[in-house]
Amino acid sequence: MSREQQDALSRTALGVFRLNGQFLAVSEKLAEPAGLTAAWWQVLGAVLPEPLPVAGIARAMGITRQSVQRIADLLVERGLAAYEPNPAHRRAKLLTPTTEGRAAIGRIDPGHAELAARLTSELGGLEAFEETVRVLERLSRALDALEEAP
Repeated sequence: MSREQQDALSRTALGVFRLNGQFLAVSEKLAEPAGLTAAWWQVLGAVLPEPLPVAGIARAMGITRQSVQRIADLLVERGLAAYEPNPAHRRAKLLTPTTEGRAAIGRIDPGHAELAARLTSELGGLEAFEETVRVLERLSRALDALEEAP
């Protein structure tokens, strides 16, 4: 490995760590008026399209199963989500949003839309934003491939 490659890896890691902190901070601000935390929004958002088991949410979000389980239990306790039977696995129940959970997510939408518009403008337009997303997705796929390699 060359020094330049190591420097690129270090700069990338530091940049992603900083981005993670920035996204967590802005997510906390967006989620607060809905009575959610960023972590609750993350887990609840993962099951909006379809119910998922805790392990599936953890894989999709890149966080530990234990963290998702703790948050899922809190969401259920507060009536924002519910567990339902999983036809594919008797013990791994599916987490699904309740009407109240969907309403909470809906309250985030105006702030989310405003941030999306401002960030699109700051990045120079939708095409530049979409290219940023493609690069980040490519980096994630590359790291997944390295994890899967022997």
